[in-house]
Amino acid sequence: MTTPFRNVTPNGPGGATTLLLVLSFTGFLLLTQALFVVPAGKVAVVTTLGKVSGRPRNPGLNFKVPFIQATYPFDVRTKVIPENFEALTKDLQVIEATATVKYAVRSSEAGRVFSTISYTDSEVYPRIIKPSLLKALKSVFSKYELVAIASNWSDISRIVEETVAKELDKFDYVDVQALDLTGLQIAEEYRAAIEQKQIAEQQLLRAQTEVKIAEQEALRYETLTQSLDDQVLFKLFLDKWDGKTQVVPALPGNKGGGNPVIVGGRGN
Repeated sequence: MTTPFRNVTPNGPGGATTLLLVLSFTGFLLLTQALFVVPAGKVAVVTTLGKVSGRPRNPGLNFKVPFIQATYPFDVRTKVIPENFEALTKDLQVIEATATVKYAVRSSEAGRVFSTISYTDSEVYPRIIKPSLLKALKSVFSKYELVAIASNWSDISRIVEETVAKELDKFDYVDVQALDLTGLQIAEEYRAAIEQKQIAEQQLLRAQTEVKIAEQEALRYETLTQSLDDQVLFKLFLDKWDGKTQVVPALPGNKGGGNPVIVGGRGN
């Protein structure tokens, strides 16, 4: 009885071909497992048997040990996230606004974020940025009354940005590139009071400016008056004299001295 299968001996032509195919497939499999590409705007955290090893890999073609090392991409591009919030002022008034945060995960710290916080970059904002942001907002706004906040909104925004950046520097995971505060909402009755305060401050500033101008004018006239002595007046007279008008010197003993003149009628 004959069998439909051929016997393939290792030393025969068929055995060599099969071995070559197996080796080629194994080499291709190892190559595909060893090489990986990191897209632009991301880095890759490499783990060896579950433990973070080495620095994050930069964008481009990279190499890892097949079946032993694994890669996890982390987005390090700038993200812009608006956060609506409420806060109490020093005089216990509730304000509402929107804080728009621009931040990016530091590429060099992606491995540490992976080890201590989250396996994905999507958890960076809710677990790092947001708690520090809300803490800073409440801390800053609780130090000012509502009128001061509404009147100095740009200054308050700068203080909040500095406070948030300082708070996040403790973690050293992210770079806060900007923080914009917009959409301040307050009760209507307080808005009217704030507008009246601003009008009063503008009127006071205008009055102070007018007083300063008047003081400068008075000082200028005083300086001018003091500079008009007898010699200056006599020189001014000579500059304007037409040479025909009769003049008589001041009488001796006059308080004004010898320079002032008495203007008579015109000569013939």
